[in-house]
Amino acid sequence: MDVNEQLAEALRLAVDPPGGVSVEALQDLVIDDQGRQWDIATAARHVGVSAHTLRYYERAGLVTVPRNPAGHRVYGAPAVRRLVFVTRMRTSGMPISDLRQYVELVDRGDGTIPDRLDLLMEHRDTLRAQLAQIQLALAATEYKIATYGGSTQP
Repeated sequence: MDVNEQLAEALRLAVDPPGGVSVEALQDLVIDDQGRQWDIATAARHVGVSAHTLRYYERAGLVTVPRNPAGHRVYGAPAVRRLVFVTRMRTSGMPISDLRQYVELVDRGDGTIPDRLDLLMEHRDTLRAQLAQIQLALAATEYKIATYGGSTQP
């Protein structure tokens, strides 16, 4: 494989990594299982954060979680959907202040959809710029691995 082929392969792997993103990874954004009732430990495990983080999100006003008669938090489908979205946005670097603004807009109703859309489109533009830089860095890494005789496959 010549240098240009190695560069092209490195770029392909950076843009279309093995494994990719599946629809299943996003399913919890639309879950509507009204029978789902989780405690904080189960919700934290499912969302992939600590119980401490879930309590922080609640204190920050990002999610409202009802409590059972014993005073324990009960995470139903709406709370899980919100937490999945919040954790995805935090993973992507969205600041808590922007998330608070977004949640406040959602809670105010459909009249705020244009404002929510603006906020999300701005975040998307930021993510696309970051992703382009990360893909370039990954392509450079894949190329160097290939030049040292390593495998560019996972």
